[in-house]
Amino acid sequence: MVQHAQVLIVGSGFSGIALGRALRAARFTDFRILERGDDVGGVWCSNTYPGCRCDVPSHLYSFSFAPNPDWTSTYSPQPEIQDYLRRCLDRFGLRPHLRTGVEVEEARWDEERGLWHVATSEGPWTAQVLVSAVGPLTEPKLPDAPGIDRFRGTLMHSARWDHGHDLTGERVASIGTGASAIQYVPEIADRVGRLYVFQRSAPWITPHDKRPVTDAERAAFRARPLRQRIERGKAYAAKEVLVLGFAKRPQLMKVLQGVTRKHLERQVADPALRRALTPDFTLGCKRIVPSNAWYPALQKPQVELVPRALREIREHSVVDADGVEREVDTIVFGTGFHVTDIPFADRVYGRTGESMNAMWAGSPRAYLGVSVPGFPNFFMFLGPNSGLGHSSMVYMIEAQAEHVKNAIRALDVSGAATIEVDRRVHDAYNAELDRKLATTVWETGGCRTFYRDANGRNATLYPDWTFAFRRRATRWKPDAYHLTPAAPRTSGERRSATTADAS
Repeated sequence: MVQHAQVLIVGSGFSGIALGRALRAARFTDFRILERGDDVGGVWCSNTYPGCRCDVPSHLYSFSFAPNPDWTSTYSPQPEIQDYLRRCLDRFGLRPHLRTGVEVEEARWDEERGLWHVATSEGPWTAQVLVSAVGPLTEPKLPDAPGIDRFRGTLMHSARWDHGHDLTGERVASIGTGASAIQYVPEIADRVGRLYVFQRSAPWITPHDKRPVTDAERAAFRARPLRQRIERGKAYAAKEVLVLGFAKRPQLMKVLQGVTRKHLERQVADPALRRALTPDFTLGCKRIVPSNAWYPALQKPQVELVPRALREIREHSVVDADGVEREVDTIVFGTGFHVTDIPFADRVYGRTGESMNAMWAGSPRAYLGVSVPGFPNFFMFLGPNSGLGHSSMVYMIEAQAEHVKNAIRALDVSGAATIEVDRRVHDAYNAELDRKLATTVWETGGCRTFYRDANGRNATLYPDWTFAFRRRATRWKPDAYHLTPAAPRTSGERRSATTADAS
């Protein structure tokens, strides 16, 4: 039996919930949210490693329309964020629209019928509109290391943490020094017998201002919501000013780099270790990570920094780039995610029958990170060049949710069969992004980064003010899209959803 929904949303993290809430507010009822996991949360469901927490202030890393006065820390831990999303799902009446344990295996556009055919683990679906709310930090990326399949010990990725495996007393190799590793390494350092931390390149680590939120503060936020909105505004402004250094005048990053270097000097006394931990690129070129525990963890007697890349994995050991072999019982990969080579884009086939990734040919591009020519009635969240290196992705998600809702409403109110971004608008938008990206710290800072796609283009980050993105995304411009009229309806046909109006 083929199931049908006017709108099919894939993913139940911040993006899926934001769009579901926007659709219900616009009085759409015929939509479903398909979640492959057994619970909501997206990245905050799949990433449960020790020490996992957000590195954006709690008041900013939450919906503006659903403030949470009960955060226990100024930077929220993973369990609290996932619990917050569960509450939002119920608060906005989305539970009846959710189907968990459903994996989307393939989606193909049917030009003749104007529908998406979606193959899932529970059977086929059709949908007038398909939306990918699959986040970029959910599909683990493993290093291309020879011998990985021969290892006889335990392998795990930070995003697939094996909580049933006891690391106590073990010899552990941690591969990578990105944001995840910088959180879990200090948490496991005192449990293991020996910990080898493989560092291909040193990251910039800033001081962390994380602290507990007091009972009195939480009570004040509950009693006076305006106070929490003010705190959110202050956090937003403090983060947004970093755009000056990231995208407008990269030379300004040298000022913050001096502060960050002092953090290293204060925490690491050994000159040789300090040299190994000093980055060789401009601050901001790679993701900036806050931590007060990373440098102390690396100086524990049972921890050894290996300032070289992983070269090979053997049955019971790992080998670094210099050929030094170290016996280990467990390997933990903190090696990030498939970000620019978007896995879900391999499963979506547009008008020509070509997958989205094949059409992109290694360089993902979209209009506002949302729409792609040749893929009618399809939208995505956190697509190409809508990522941030400094602030809250929830802010961008809210803007994209408003944009997608407006597009769906335009389709529904007009009675059209399809809506598709104009290719000239799409191309002009991306040409503008490329011009702005050329002078950012990500291009001039002298680093290799996961921000770049297979062709060397930064396909990840948005190179401008986030409020400018929000203004652009939320102001609906009909001439950015083409609406294709539907075939005449018979008198017995009815639309499957209603809206208040097209305004």
